[in-house]
Amino acid sequence: MERAVADESKRIRAARIFTETGRRAALAVLAATYQGEKGWVSDPEAQIPRSDVRRRDIAWYIVRVDGQPAGVLRTLFDPPVKQYLEYGLKFTNPSMDIERLLSGTRIAEVGRFAVLPEHRGNLMLAAALMRASTREMVLRGYTHVITDVFEDDPHSPLGFHTRVMGFQQIATHDHGELNCGSRRITLVLDLKSSYQRLKTRGNWFYRYLTAQWPETLHRRFAT
Repeated sequence: MERAVADESKRIRAARIFTETGRRAALAVLAATYQGEKGWVSDPEAQIPRSDVRRRDIAWYIVRVDGQPAGVLRTLFDPPVKQYLEYGLKFTNPSMDIERLLSGTRIAEVGRFAVLPEHRGNLMLAAALMRASTREMVLRGYTHVITDVFEDDPHSPLGFHTRVMGFQQIATHDHGELNCGSRRITLVLDLKSSYQRLKTRGNWFYRYLTAQWPETLHRRFAT
């Protein structure tokens, strides 16, 4: 597995978008998936306006395979998480202290995850996008990640998020920003707990995810 990951890593690269060229590449992915295939949006341009690539509170990431755009992901830093309450959340995890989560942590939201159909099934694309986004989160001092996935979407990242990353389901709701009738599942990830769990397992994903972390981050998350 380690050798396969190393070989794939040479072909698959994810990075934050800072240029108009990168934004246009991300638009092409969203147009093919969110608009053309899924029908979730009518105007991909509205999803990633030009101003997004210059904002500190929003980061878009693109993953390329052999230099060609293959997938995207968006991170919102300090999102208005209380807006989730307006969606009519039905809480499903009694062990999660929602009030503490909303008031006592630094939260980033990941969303707009999309992979072109011809690249689905390749776990490394999701891994590369999450590696790029989580590295920026931890460098900026964020502690938790929140996301929504569609319950009925056959291409949902739910399995990757829960089985690989360690996200926990906290709620469901029926409405959101995208034009989709599927129920949403709201997930939360404690970054420090995820780090420690992955390190204990000692598998390839831990080494891949943290390969670019400075030693100071490892020390912070280890205790």
